[in-house]
Amino acid sequence: MANRQPAGTPRSLRIHQALAKKLGSEILAGKFPPESLFPGEIEHSAVLGVSRTPYREAIRTLIAKGLLESRPRAGTKVTPRERWNLLDPDILAWTFSGTPDEKFIHDLFELRNLLEPAAAMMAASRRTPAQLQRMTAAIEGMERHDLATAEGQDADQRFHAEILVAAGNQALATLTSSVGAAVRWTTNYKQSKSRNPRNPLPEHKAVYAEIAAGNPEAAKAAMEELLRLALNDMAMEL
Repeated sequence: MANRQPAGTPRSLRIHQALAKKLGSEILAGKFPPESLFPGEIEHSAVLGVSRTPYREAIRTLIAKGLLESRPRAGTKVTPRERWNLLDPDILAWTFSGTPDEKFIHDLFELRNLLEPAAAMMAASRRTPAQLQRMTAAIEGMERHDLATAEGQDADQRFHAEILVAAGNQALATLTSSVGAAVRWTTNYKQSKSRNPRNPLPEHKAVYAEIAAGNPEAAKAAMEELLRLALNDMAMEL
C-alpha cells in the first residue's frame, strides 16, 4: 500500500510524506480550491508546526503529482483539476482516505472497463504458464482471506495486475500500479459501505477460467461482468 513505511525510514522522510498526504488530502477534499493561491511556506509551515525543509519537500511532492504549481514571484497555486494525476497510487489513497466523490468512483470503473476487459482478452492469447500460476495463487489468496482483510485485498490486486502484465503490451503494463491502486481502494470502499458485501470470487474464477482456456472473447465478457457487478454493489451502473 502507498502509506506503508519500510523499517528504518528516516524521520525527515516520514515527516515530509505525512505532510504531503495531509496537504494533498486537503486539496482533493476542496479545502484549497483549484487555481487558488496556496499559503506561503514560512506562514504555513509555522501553522503546521514543522520546519521549512520537510514542508518544502512535501510541496515538491505535490507539484510532481500535478496538484500544485510554483512560479517565481507568483507564489504557489493549486492547479486546475484536469491537471491532477488522479491515477497516481498516492493520490488514489488520499482520495479514499476521506469520502470520495461518487462520480470519481464511477469514472474509475469506466476507465477500468476500457482497460481490463481488453487486457483479459489479450491475456487469454498471450499468458504464460508462470503467469497462470501467479493468477492461481492470487485467487487462492482471495479464497483464503476475506476481501475485508488487507491480505485478501492484496491478492485481489495481484490478480488484476497479473492480467495486465499477461496481456503482453508494454504500454498497458505501465498502468499496473495505477489500476492496482484503483482495484484496492474501490474494493476497500465497497467493503466499508456494506455490512454484508457480496463475495466476488466466482467472477474472478470465471475470468481466470477463460484466460486459462485461451478464450479471448469469453475472457473479455467475463471481465466486463466482474466490473459490472462490482459497480452494481455500490448501487451504480456502467
